[in-house]
Amino acid sequence: MTPFARNQWYVAAYGSEVGRELLARTVLGEPIALYRTEDSDTVVALADRCVHRRFPLSESRLDGDRVVCGYHGFTYDTTGTCVQVPGQKRVPRTARVSSYPTVEQDSFVWIWIGDPALADPLTIPRAEHLVRPGWTTVRGMEPIDADYGLLVDNLLDLSHETYLHGGYIGTPEVAETHITTEVDEAAGVVRVGRHMDDAECPPFYARSTGIEGRISRKQDIEYHAPCLYLLHSRITPVGQDSPAFLTEITYAITPSAEGKVYDFWAVSRDFAVDDAELSSFLRDFNHTVVMQDVDALNLLQTALDAEPGPYQELSINIDTGGLAARRILARLADR
Repeated sequence: MTPFARNQWYVAAYGSEVGRELLARTVLGEPIALYRTEDSDTVVALADRCVHRRFPLSESRLDGDRVVCGYHGFTYDTTGTCVQVPGQKRVPRTARVSSYPTVEQDSFVWIWIGDPALADPLTIPRAEHLVRPGWTTVRGMEPIDADYGLLVDNLLDLSHETYLHGGYIGTPEVAETHITTEVDEAAGVVRVGRHMDDAECPPFYARSTGIEGRISRKQDIEYHAPCLYLLHSRITPVGQDSPAFLTEITYAITPSAEGKVYDFWAVSRDFAVDDAELSSFLRDFNHTVVMQDVDALNLLQTALDAEPGPYQELSINIDTGGLAARRILARLADR
């Protein structure tokens, strides 16, 4: 299993998911209860277990900005401090649950599971296109029953589009085209590029852009370990510089627990932004593609779990980015 790096920022939710109803998520094996304060400016993240009998706070209720345990009424403020217990005036000094730093940025709610003193919001990578004027985005989230490192591998090696996503986003040229890989070990960033000068236009782009015939297709990946993945995609008709259709594909890769990962996905575009029918098509179409990955990774994890192990991997050029990401994740976990 890929080790967890705790002193890092992870996406716990979309901002639109967090409101005045308690939301349960598990990040790095830690059960979390999320909610928004009455002024709507702050997202609170508390350990999702009452200190008394471990009842899930996410199954409890809010009283103003306080959480009242649904089992025995232990009441917690936004810092996780218990301020009221049933049947007595004195609150035990140890009656508190963990509170986790959060930052709402670029439509995501980021959470820090490690040492709160090290939680620097300036280190959160940006995905500004998710909130950029003149752009529109469709999004979703799927839980996967697989090690989060398998999802990182999947996204950094897009040659699988040809085989797993044929008829959707994959064409023969994806697997046939040479890749370039750049690694910034210090920053924890892996970049993988694949530029196709003359490629078949897959249904995903033919339907969304209206292009007929062959295309110039550029895929440029930035993976900011451990959580944020950006795919900058540029499509133009072959031999032309315009029209150029820009699409930003975003994934937030958040380990839920050992062998489980949240796959937050989003597709942003700078064209036909008011076309609701196109947005619906892209949402449904990309969800189908994501579910193909989900099914494949669930199957892969089941196969790996059945191995007596250890097993010998065979890696080739297309794995260069994924192998670099593994090294960075291992270093972050060690550190």
